[in-house]
Amino acid sequence: MGGAVVSSDTVTVIAIAVAWSGVVGLGGLVLAYRVRRRSLKWAFATVALVSVLGLVAGMLGTARAMFLSQHDFGVVLLVSMAAGLVSLLFAYLVASLAVRGSRAVQEATRLLGVEGSFVPPLDTAAELSDLSAQLADTSSRLAESRERERMLEASRRELVAWVSHDLRTPLAGLRAMAEALEDDMVDDPARYHRQMRETVDRMARMVDDLFELSRIHAGALQLSLESVLLDDAISEAVAISSPVATANGVRLGGYAEPGVAVRADSRELNRMIGNLVANAIRYTPSEGRVEVTARASGDAVELVVSDGCGGIPEEDLDRVFDVAWRGSHARTPAADAGSGLGLAIVRGIAEAHRGSVEVANSGGGCRFLIRLPAQLEDPVVA
Repeated sequence: MGGAVVSSDTVTVIAIAVAWSGVVGLGGLVLAYRVRRRSLKWAFATVALVSVLGLVAGMLGTARAMFLSQHDFGVVLLVSMAAGLVSLLFAYLVASLAVRGSRAVQEATRLLGVEGSFVPPLDTAAELSDLSAQLADTSSRLAESRERERMLEASRRELVAWVSHDLRTPLAGLRAMAEALEDDMVDDPARYHRQMRETVDRMARMVDDLFELSRIHAGALQLSLESVLLDDAISEAVAISSPVATANGVRLGGYAEPGVAVRADSRELNRMIGNLVANAIRYTPSEGRVEVTARASGDAVELVVSDGCGGIPEEDLDRVFDVAWRGSHARTPAADAGSGLGLAIVRGIAEAHRGSVEVANSGGGCRFLIRLPAQLEDPVVA
């Protein structure tokens, strides 16, 4: 019987403690909702206050139920209040440290908007450290994006300057020749007509390159995919470029492994190979050699154009496929250096076919490597 009475009293005491603590907890939830948009100090203070008050309420409620003397009850009350005040003080100190870390992250984030870089603060909570790491990563990506935008803008300005120059010069020549023909001041009109025709053809090629590049950048390059034997594509490119190579004293050749084929737009594929071959011939000195090869490599096809240009300076390798890049130092632009769009078009066409293109110095020249998937399931848009 005594054990049963003790068990019943224990249950009663626990129930009273739970009831008083529960009332305090519900009040704490209401308070936490009210201060949810305030400083973290309020959140920490609320947690500490509810915890302390819940404990005190449970102790006082059970103390009353245990019929303690007035003196004993006063002692319990004083001890509870003292312990609660100490707990609140330490909760305030902990909250101050947390708020300090939060403000450090906030200040670093503000500087991100002003200076463009994020420096993660030290000695912060794990969650704030994770947030700082994510902000630092975002800052790094933003910096890379800004650098790409800066380089693209520089390329656009360079393109406008080069194209303006390249159009103004032949237009001035055309005007001069047309005026000479009108004034009947030439001894050989046929030669003037031939030069005017060549100038117009060169300008037409430049405009065609600009149109092609604009389609690539606008995502309007539609590909009509079909199975293309690379041996046929290389043979066609070599046949078209042979007269230019012969005129420059450059030996031109090419071959592909038997049966190597890709699903590609034959017109754009031929343009890509032709641009690389024309670029290689332009910068290869007399008695040099340009070679085009293709082979299967796993689930991809590798097409290589090698020349004897003397190599590209290491600092320029990353700019080779930029718009309006024409080379420098070892590849000093000649009068027929082109519009500077050919290699940019090559990269655009390769990426439209879900491939890639890269360049490296090799054997006293350059080695352009195009990788294309062996198969493409559906037509794509650049």
